[in-house]
Order: sequence, then structure tokens, then C-alpha cells
Amino acid sequence: MMQATQPMNPPEPLNPTSSQPLWHKGWYRYARALASPNFGPRPLQAPIDLIVIHSISLPPGEFGNGNVQRLFCNQLDWDAHPYFQGIRGLQVSSHFFITRGGSLWQFVSADERAWHAGPSSYRGRSNCNDDSIGIELEGLEGGLFEAPQYETLAGLCAALLQAYPIAHIAGHEHIAPGRKHDPGAGFDWRQLQSSLAATDQGFPLKI
Repeated sequence: MMQATQPMNPPEPLNPTSSQPLWHKGWYRYARALASPNFGPRPLQAPIDLIVIHSISLPPGEFGNGNVQRLFCNQLDWDAHPYFQGIRGLQVSSHFFITRGGSLWQFVSADERAWHAGPSSYRGRSNCNDDSIGIELEGLEGGLFEAPQYETLAGLCAALLQAYPIAHIAGHEHIAPGRKHDPGAGFDWRQLQSSLAATDQGFPLKI
């Protein structure tokens, strides 16, 4: 795994009612910023044209305990639960994380390369970390997701479309078939597509 550079401090949170732009150096105004050390630069001229949707809960099926945030910031107590022994020392991150209640967290600037995809291939390109934005949904692989999560996800995807040349959305299962299975059968792709179509932005959902 490539070594992390020093974590870049995110800008001070912007006032959602202010006239400031939605994006500042890759940080989204409506997300709660918590900088992860697990990131690096994207390859020069990499087109940021893919959104990858994941699901995560730590331990699996347990929500709202802060463990996902701790994992992405290398602060997870590996001895706190037997499940954590199987991922001890793991250094990963995602650009965004959406809780069951729809709260949005951001760990890495969307301009930078987060460590969410792992070995992967999509659109004829390998190493999807290079040119994708990772969004983790708090949930169990194959399980159902909550209405507030879909609402936050649709708003975030629409905002990403405004800021980046997004052309595809895929699940982790689509870019690493056989190795990964999230978000799984419980994720409603049609609902996401319908929500994005309602924004009248012509979002090109391709999976």
C-alpha cells in the first residue's frame, strides 16, 4: 500500500446559509469534515468520472458507534471486538460516509485519492482509486438502507456532478466482482436513479 502523505487539514466548515461555494479545495460544504491520513495524490490528468458506492458497518450490523470514523482515521481499537482482529492494521479511507440517519461525513478531499476501492477494474481501467470518488453507506452488505441515506446520497451525487466530470456510478461489487459484494441486493439503484433524474441534471447513471 502506498504511504500516506501528511493529512491535509480541511478548511473551516462553511456556513450552509452563506454565499460560499458548495466546494472548497475538494471539501463539500454540507459534510462534516474529519481528515483521514489515508490518502494520496491522484495520477496527473486522471479524470474523476466515477462514483463508487459501498456499504460498511463495524462490527457488521452494528450502527452509530463511531467505529467507521475511527477506522478511516486509524484510531480503531483493534481489541474492542473479536471481528476487528481480522482487519487489524487495515489502513483505508473513503471520501464520504453517510450514516443511517443521513448525516454526511467527509474524510478526504474529492480532489485527492482515497483508499476505498482496492484491486479493481471498471470502464476498461484498473486501479479505480485513481479516478473515482468513494461513498460509504452505513449498512450491512446485502441489507436495506434508510430513506434519509438515499436523500443525502442523491444530494451529494448531484453536487458532485456539478463539480466533477462524473459519467458513471457503480457499486463496489461492480468494480471488484467476486471479491466484493457491497452494497448488495438491498441497495435500490432505481430509487437513486429516479432521485437524480428529479434534479433535472440528466445524471448519466451507468452501472
